[in-house]
Amino acid sequence: MSVDSRKQTLLFIVMATSAFVPFMASAVNIALPSLSRELHLDAVSMSWIATAYLLASTAFILPFGRLADIHGRRTLFIIGLSLFMTASLLAGAAPNFIWLLTARIAQGLGTSMMLPTGMAMLTAAFPPGERGRALGLNVSAVYVGLSAGPVLGGLLTQALGWRSLFFLMGPLSLLILLLLLKNLHQEPAETPGEPFDAPGSLLFAFSISALLYGFTSLPGATAIGVIALGLMAMLAFIWRQSRTAHPIVDLSLFRLNRTFAMSNAATFLNYGATTAVVFLLSLYLQYVKGLSPRDAGLLMMVQPLVQAFTSPIAGRLSDRIEPQRLASAGMTMTVLGLLLLSALTSATSTGFILACLTLLGLGFGFFSSPNTNAIMSSVAKRNYSIASATVSAMRQLGQIFSMGLATLALNGTVGHRVITPELHGPFIITIRLVLQTSAALCFIGVFASLARGKLRPSAEGVE
Repeated sequence: MSVDSRKQTLLFIVMATSAFVPFMASAVNIALPSLSRELHLDAVSMSWIATAYLLASTAFILPFGRLADIHGRRTLFIIGLSLFMTASLLAGAAPNFIWLLTARIAQGLGTSMMLPTGMAMLTAAFPPGERGRALGLNVSAVYVGLSAGPVLGGLLTQALGWRSLFFLMGPLSLLILLLLLKNLHQEPAETPGEPFDAPGSLLFAFSISALLYGFTSLPGATAIGVIALGLMAMLAFIWRQSRTAHPIVDLSLFRLNRTFAMSNAATFLNYGATTAVVFLLSLYLQYVKGLSPRDAGLLMMVQPLVQAFTSPIAGRLSDRIEPQRLASAGMTMTVLGLLLLSALTSATSTGFILACLTLLGLGFGFFSSPNTNAIMSSVAKRNYSIASATVSAMRQLGQIFSMGLATLALNGTVGHRVITPELHGPFIITIRLVLQTSAALCFIGVFASLARGKLRPSAEGVE
């Protein structure tokens, strides 16, 4: 197989797996009411079906990025895809909440192996002049998955039940796995034989778990204590990384590389402001507006469709125009979309919601590809895996924060009760508060995006 053919095959494989992950997330969000009825779940338990997956995929993403450097990216990618496939089949067979929650955690672990290694392999395969296009197409695949999730998820849930969503992933994952094993060979590891910081990995995983659990359990003295414990573990992790000879993450990338540091901060703030929109809006459309899973999915698909169309364009532009300008403009559009959507009431028209989702799609599309290109192009080749793992971790941490914010708000207004017409008022208040807070976070993110500086003068020679 020629070099160009290998590159295109790799691009297809990474794009396919990049589409699987958001497809599952958005499809499961649409299926939550049906799933809740069968397994008898309350509102908070429903949110944990989504949050547990994000927790597992975030808590181990940096350690797996480091293991990819030691043992090879392809090896970790194959293990992650195999675990994701197996966990999906187990989730489809889940007889109760605990089984399903465990399977979702396993899915998250598989994802935490695939995300950093896939992007790192793409960055290594495509030179700077082609990188924005490749990363833009990969981001577009993410949004294609998000687009298909609500529609296909709604159709499958309505016709075959929510379990069909998980069973669908089995054969699809197997086909991609066979294609990978047949056509792509292992490349040399970047740091073969170096020791792995297991204590640091456990500190990071414990910190993320404690912070998320504590945040979503507020208010209460126990929750505050768990959050404090999580913060202490994170400080201990940072302290250890600054002193160990072979850290999981090189902290000098944050201290000495402004583009890397500010771009990652913008990633966290952007995802922290937008992830819960899909979760809350899917519940609003079905519980308050009375839409079927299929109709709710059709309405919500507009945002990821706009993102899928915009991302490759923004990725190509970021090879010629400063990512700082494109990403900051995208973040500004997202702020406006969130503010408009925060005016939601029980009488809000679907046309208004459609317009808001279109604006959010444009904003996110113009932010994500240029921002990712800026991060990956600001580091040397030996740091591709950890840079990819870091941006994935920031994205996942932002998603966890967003879902944690939504769960905390639901705890304070709806609590452990099924959403009935009597609770529509408090539920809408919850949505508006979360969206207003998210808009404020995204506004801060505009300044983080602008503060990254220009990439072009410092991009030469990083290879």
